[in-house]
Amino acid sequence: QVQLVESGGGLVQAGGSLRLSCAASGRAFSGYGMGWFRQAPGKERERVAAINWTGSSTYYADSVKGRFTISRDNAKNTVYLQMNSLKPEDTAVYFCAAAQIAGIASALGRYDYWGQGTQVTVSS
Repeated sequence: QVQLVESGGGLVQAGGSLRLSCAASGRAFSGYGMGWFRQAPGKERERVAAINWTGSSTYYADSVKGRFTISRDNAKNTVYLQMNSLKPEDTAVYFCAAAQIAGIASALGRYDYWGQGTQVTVSS
């Protein structure tokens, strides 16, 4: 069992930055592929970024490529999402998730554990 707790969300103006953190507890964090997802009202949950267990491989959705950076610190059992040049369309609840694979999990259903989410609101 892995417990995930997100933090760092908030209200920011367009063009601003936020850094989300996801603290993991429970089983060995380093063996899990991690992902950040978001869900806006009335929309499906979408994968934003993902990272393998070593941090050597990452994935980004086209909509955030060049603006968001995912990273992890296995010694601190934490994964981060640095979000720069934020846009109003980035407004959503952001979730972190853990998959019991060493690589990058693509499908939403491949993730086994989820955090409770943190709200990010970008004003225009």
